[in-house]
Amino acid sequence: MDCGAIERVVEVCDTQVVASTLRSQNNADEANRPVWWAMSAPYRRELRAKTALDGLGIENFIPMRYQAVRKRTGTIVREFRPAVHNLIFVRGTKQCVSQAKRTVSWLQWLTRPENGRNIPLTVPDLDMERFIAVTGTCNEHLIYLRPDEVDLRKGTPVRILGGPFNGLEGTFVKVKGSRKKRVVVMLKGIVGVAMTEITPDLLEIL
Repeated sequence: MDCGAIERVVEVCDTQVVASTLRSQNNADEANRPVWWAMSAPYRRELRAKTALDGLGIENFIPMRYQAVRKRTGTIVREFRPAVHNLIFVRGTKQCVSQAKRTVSWLQWLTRPENGRNIPLTVPDLDMERFIAVTGTCNEHLIYLRPDEVDLRKGTPVRILGGPFNGLEGTFVKVKGSRKKRVVVMLKGIVGVAMTEITPDLLEIL
């Protein structure tokens, strides 16, 4: 083998080593970076999970809202309840959340299939910020949606100008249970929320 061929082989090997090193570094960075995990607390134990996670100092979020509840006496009262049963979002590294699961034994990953494996669902920070900004208002008129209940491809990406949701971005689309279009913020594959009806003059098309 001539010197030129040897140099090309060395160059290819060096490139492969660098690429492998970068992948390892990226994987390490991802493992050490806190992210939002979508999780389940079956049998409506999401509030118990929140209490436990709060005690461990782990950031978490449950969308809540006031609901009219009829008591056995027939009296109707407003109670502050989780808007989506069993759902809780937890922020931390995978190692940190895995350790918390040992304490909160009923806490489970929500997953998606990928190459024959079940991969835990994560939510990008920006998407989670928008979701919290909407659901954190605890508005009784928000409509919570399963991913299969709305087709965002039929909507228009917009930004809200003015009002309590000023600056928020979502998709202006027709949703089940509403006569008019609403702005929807969707966490892909998990849950969506439709805001109160907003007039088109307060929407900027993106």
